[in-house]
Amino acid sequence: MSVFAVLNASSGLFVGTCLVLGLAIGSFLNVVIYRLPLMLDRQWREQCAEFTGNDAAAATTPAVTLQKFNLVVPRSACPSCKAPITASQNIPLLSWLILGGRCANCKKAISVRYPLIEALTGALTAAVAWKFGFGWPALGGMVLSWFLVALTFIDVDHQLLPDSLTLPLLWGGLLVSLWGAQVGSMAFPPDIRSSVIGAIAGYVSLWSVYHLFRSLTGKEGMGYGDFKLFAALGAWLGWQMLVPLIMIAAVGGAVVGIIVLAVRRQNRATPIAFGPFLAAAGWVMLMWGPQLVASYLHWFTRS
Repeated sequence: MSVFAVLNASSGLFVGTCLVLGLAIGSFLNVVIYRLPLMLDRQWREQCAEFTGNDAAAATTPAVTLQKFNLVVPRSACPSCKAPITASQNIPLLSWLILGGRCANCKKAISVRYPLIEALTGALTAAVAWKFGFGWPALGGMVLSWFLVALTFIDVDHQLLPDSLTLPLLWGGLLVSLWGAQVGSMAFPPDIRSSVIGAIAGYVSLWSVYHLFRSLTGKEGMGYGDFKLFAALGAWLGWQMLVPLIMIAAVGGAVVGIIVLAVRRQNRATPIAFGPFLAAAGWVMLMWGPQLVASYLHWFTRS
């Protein structure tokens, strides 16, 4: 019996395997979240220096970006003493717990965020596996979840939703929809018609809100990365999911924003990333979208 046949036959084994896979992916996402913005910063500085014809922009580039720097090299190292992290010290979640959250070399504390992202990714991956069972929809849901985790934390750190993540996510959603459900259904993945309409409606809707808000207030309420992420979610989930998705994101963003501003004693002009709320709402719709849409439609159609 093949490995795939065994996983298909045992839902518990499949979910457990996906949990371990998610922990490993979460470890890689920690690298993406930290390094991708630095890689983009380096590229922008190099392009600026090339455009201006001098090295003034590149001269201010942080030292970490002067060496070869991508998602593979250099090896992961302690943020404090720069000691390389060995394979035995890089086991997702377990290594951090065994080392007591400290570097094996200098004993400085290592942020708890690293194992939390690994645990979050593992939990989301296992939940998707449990929801969809063995098959291509589960794989698609996992890939979507991984992208959303990376985009969430990059946006929290830098208020940036990189094209290098949002655009592949958008095209991936359109591609997956080629093998989607029958036309008009709300199953995952959606049919190609629902996916294309979802991508277009997702982008145009937030683009319109952005320009309307700017024309009325003279301020920018969100960034173009938000438009692209919403378009990507429309491609992955279908146009039927967009209205409840944006409602969940808007309410969640408003509540969290009010709490954060009150706790930090900041005014309403303080920018708060909207991408994490779109990502969270998108994952909710991935898991429970059809039920929420049905409830939403019933609420509006009841007599």
